[in-house]
Amino acid sequence: MSQPATPPVGSPIRRFILIGAVVGVAALAFAYTAGWLSPNRVTPAKLVLALQPPSGPPLGHRRNHAKGICFTGTFDANGQGTALSKASVFVQGQYPVVGRFNISGSDPHQPDPMAAVRGFGIQIATPDGQQWRSAMIDAPVFAAPTPQAFYQFLTAAGSKDPNAFKAYAAAHPEILTFVGWAKSHARTESWAETQFNSLDSFIFTDASGAHHAVRWSYVPAAKEVALTPDELAKREPDFLAQDITQRVAAGPQHWDLVITVANADDPTADPTKAWPADRRTVDVGTLTVQQIETEPDGPCRDINYDPTVLPSGIATSDDPMPAARSAAYARSYDSRTAEGSHYPHTATGGQQ
Repeated sequence: MSQPATPPVGSPIRRFILIGAVVGVAALAFAYTAGWLSPNRVTPAKLVLALQPPSGPPLGHRRNHAKGICFTGTFDANGQGTALSKASVFVQGQYPVVGRFNISGSDPHQPDPMAAVRGFGIQIATPDGQQWRSAMIDAPVFAAPTPQAFYQFLTAAGSKDPNAFKAYAAAHPEILTFVGWAKSHARTESWAETQFNSLDSFIFTDASGAHHAVRWSYVPAAKEVALTPDELAKREPDFLAQDITQRVAAGPQHWDLVITVANADDPTADPTKAWPADRRTVDVGTLTVQQIETEPDGPCRDINYDPTVLPSGIATSDDPMPAARSAAYARSYDSRTAEGSHYPHTATGGQQ
């Protein structure tokens, strides 16, 4: 009996299989070591369930940040990143990008002015078949320090018990920093004016083998224009998508990728703790958004912006959140792709 053919080394299929295998093993290893496979522990299924509204999940959509729009463009590395990491994405050159602008929440029809958080997913591919995926938000810190605390936060926030959140905040006072920001920070008039932050810490390894703990931000070239609460309330339900579509149609939009390097005593395991503003930063290149496409037919629709899909030279740190996000994203991805009939493609295609 003949054996099935093995994809040749270097083929796209083999690379895809390899990426999937690495992510799957990493998620499983995390689940085991963190006790997620044990009864009464926080599991990916429980975490995803906590994100959905009482009416049920948005079938066919991501379980959080359900509303979004795709973009394509390029990342132009300036070569400065090679001092921190041997990842080929930092070698001077231009690399293709597929990304997604989005807002927080499980409702794909949520009015944009109601969103407390704006998000941004990006996938950068290099000629050697490696990918760097990242999912970021505009907050300066995350809501919770660990997956368990995040689950408790979601449960408390969704509870009918008026004292549930007070009890959580008493046990986790760090949430007050995030809530304070969410309630009071100025919203810009565009995704193009928004800075997006990794929040989680990662490890860059340079060519000499030295390790550098880092976080990163995409810093917009467009000047920020803050909206007052009254101005924001008067904006159209889809004003962010309308705005970015118009801007990119008029000309490419740009963000600088800025890496922040930790000092030896900076916390890397807790994304609720910001690093001091005087830390070393390195501008490693520029993201250029060249095309906007609606999500139903867009290239970002079926991408899982798993933050543990990393090229050689970038690795996760002792921060527990990327592995937890990876496992939860995989759960969400499997669910939504199985529900594709509830989120049909359009007849006209997605390009704007």
